[in-house]
Amino acid sequence: MSLANQIKEKLTEELAPEYIDVQCESHMHNVPPGAEMHFRVVLVSDAFTSLSKVRRHQRIYAILAEEMAGPVHALALHTYAPEEWPGEAPQSPECLGGGKH
Repeated sequence: MSLANQIKEKLTEELAPEYIDVQCESHMHNVPPGAEMHFRVVLVSDAFTSLSKVRRHQRIYAILAEEMAGPVHALALHTYAPEEWPGEAPQSPECLGGGKH
């Protein structure tokens, strides 16, 4: 199973999202081909109602503690309660690190 699918499965199990999208964005960074290190997560869940952005992110980090301690280098989080969901999340910018600037 890919790491993106593993992340999606764990978050779905814990947060019962109305919408979830997990994308590996490692190809946009200065990493070896085929690496799975940089991810973008868009998640809409009732579990986020009344939680601040910081608390939402902390909840995700707790669920993904094993992945964050190991293979995951970066996690772009876009978290919404259902009533906040605009229908799409911002795209990640191009990486300028690793000599790409």
